[in-house]
Amino acid sequence: MELKLGDVQTTALIPLAVKANETLRKNARIKDGKAVEIIRTLNIDTAQYDKFMSHEGVIARTIMLDRQLKDIIKRNPDTVIVNVGAGFDDRFSRMDNGKILWFDLDLPDAISARKKAFPERDRVTMIAGSALEDDWCEQVRKSLEGRKSKPVFIAEGLFMYLTIEQIRTFLEVLKNNFPDGGILIAEQNCKMMQKNEKHHDTVKNTNAHFMSGTESGQEIADLVDGFQLVEEHSFNEEMKKYSIRAKIFALLLPKMNDRWATFSW
Repeated sequence: MELKLGDVQTTALIPLAVKANETLRKNARIKDGKAVEIIRTLNIDTAQYDKFMSHEGVIARTIMLDRQLKDIIKRNPDTVIVNVGAGFDDRFSRMDNGKILWFDLDLPDAISARKKAFPERDRVTMIAGSALEDDWCEQVRKSLEGRKSKPVFIAEGLFMYLTIEQIRTFLEVLKNNFPDGGILIAEQNCKMMQKNEKHHDTVKNTNAHFMSGTESGQEIADLVDGFQLVEEHSFNEEMKKYSIRAKIFALLLPKMNDRWATFSW
């Protein structure tokens, strides 16, 4: 499979490599057979994409988001979920209850690569487009007909590559196109990491750059009227369960790690 990705889209190889390598461990905390398959097909040397802090961060954020989505789906079995900036993520396979509808949205080059790796599946639609434009929204809106639950949008590994103004635009796209409301679960980058991206153990090995960071998800909620911050949790909460090194990191640098922030409108 030939792979041609832009600078930011290339960062999708980081969680892909981490999930593949974790899956192959004896006591794997997550299982992602598709990640293993893709890495083997691409014959990628994962060393530059899989370092300790990135590995533990990706595993923590995966466990935390999976847990939150499973809870949402349990309460609303017919949920429509849009994975914004999907990359090579295969979360649908872990979430599927036979009823949910799932959309994987990403830029054209990323979706082109994704279509080579993932087969067509019932209740899963891949959309090539920009999250900052309206083009993709109608397809999602139509899927909501007859469904009682509000749509859920997840943005994993995305906001740090957008400027604050671009994030504002994305929120406006959501509010304008889904006026009946919805839920957004978005990964937050800290301002300290934005200023010190050269110290990030894996992103520094790509040509991507962090464009924004926040001290609190409230800064995001304040960008557009009508958005509320529901809850926010640092990846440290999960990471510190598994190693002394992560416990020390959480103690000494509690605000340095990324966070999951949940918003509603």
